[in-house]
Amino acid sequence: MNWGSAAEFFAMGGYATYVWGSYAVSVLVIVGELLLHGRRRRTCLRRLGRRVRPEKNPS
Repeated sequence: MNWGSAAEFFAMGGYATYVWGSYAVSVLVIVGELLLHGRRRRTCLRRLGRRVRPEKNPS
């Protein structure tokens, strides 16, 4: 497609709400997944740290 101006590009031929809304939802889902993954990882590492205690070195 050829657009004559930036306004025409952002209007997306009348489908701007659908196109940009889809991009926004996709970005929100990806960011949410990254945040949840980080939280799950920290929780898992914390739980493993409680189970596996370092051995005490008798000196």
